[in-house]
Amino acid sequence: MDKKAEILKLIPEQGILPLYFNKDTEVSVNILHALYAAGIRTVEYTNRGEAALKNFAKLREVCDKELGGMYLGVGTIKDAASAEAFVSAGADYIISPGLVEEVVPVANKHNLLWVPGCMTPTEIMKAEALGAKVIKLFPGNLLGPSFVSAIKELFPNTLFMPTGGVELTKENIGGWFKAGVCAVGMGSKLVSKDVMEGKKYAELTAATKEAIAIVNASR
Repeated sequence: MDKKAEILKLIPEQGILPLYFNKDTEVSVNILHALYAAGIRTVEYTNRGEAALKNFAKLREVCDKELGGMYLGVGTIKDAASAEAFVSAGADYIISPGLVEEVVPVANKHNLLWVPGCMTPTEIMKAEALGAKVIKLFPGNLLGPSFVSAIKELFPNTLFMPTGGVELTKENIGGWFKAGVCAVGMGSKLVSKDVMEGKKYAELTAATKEAIAIVNASR
């Protein structure tokens, strides 16, 4: 099975996509280990600081040596040059905060999954026309589950993943899945500042297991 198909299967199976960035390489690696210990097999590392590319290359190395079956996506990709740089560093798929058309040829050239951020039906139609299979609804907390319920029938062949403000509660996650999403992207509500600054890795593993359990109960 090709990587693109593998990830298209994995994200909905996993049901949550943890995403984070930390400028410290060691903290970034330890977070990855903590998520892996909870059963996570794909994460989005966001391109949000100068250290992102260097850290990403290190995470790739750690995945290849120690974390079998872990796929690394890169997020916050806003132009073709960043996309190429992270693909060279071993990105398994590319996520953008918006509809960045210049990233599409890069993803296609390397046969990688491209997940654009969208907020309107017009953007979703455009993304579909460009070949997107998964849409990141961003910012999720502004759109809400009712947005998904309202548009889902218009896009029967597209998978939706809200990101931004998804809460670690049965009500919030349950509401999204009831509306018909395939997964939820979870950033600071899961990989919180407190977890990163306090190096609370065991807590992160426990919270991630809880999130997975809520997702499985919500389907």
